[in-house]
Amino acid sequence: MSAPVPGLAALPTQAAIRDALLADVPLMDLITGVFDWVEEKQPYPYIVVGEAMETPANSHDRYGSEVLETLHIWDQSRGFAQSLTIAARVIQALDHTPLTIVGHVHRWTRFVSQQTLRDPEPPGDLRHVPMTFRIGTEVAP
Repeated sequence: MSAPVPGLAALPTQAAIRDALLADVPLMDLITGVFDWVEEKQPYPYIVVGEAMETPANSHDRYGSEVLETLHIWDQSRGFAQSLTIAARVIQALDHTPLTIVGHVHRWTRFVSQQTLRDPEPPGDLRHVPMTFRIGTEVAP
């Protein structure tokens, strides 16, 4: 019997994160959607499942990955109160919470960081909160 072939975890991890966020009813009450691509006229606030960086995290007998996933909260409110409320709910939905990742065994999810930004581009009234999570996986047997 041969060992399983290592598989890329970034794409199924992104899908699992999106599914987990969409299933969180309190979060969905705060936003208009979770996307990996956004229509130009999409109403605010919303979350974009953004960039991912994957590194191998193999052990002696298993293939694994760590995925560093960035989520982007976009909001048009005055100040950051609404964006940070959404960010807090995202943390509740993902941090230390099991994910169902196709082809992989979820090992852990940890909140890493967030930052508050103002987008200076027209219309100039956007709030942007990038958030980063680190997810550990192993290839399913």
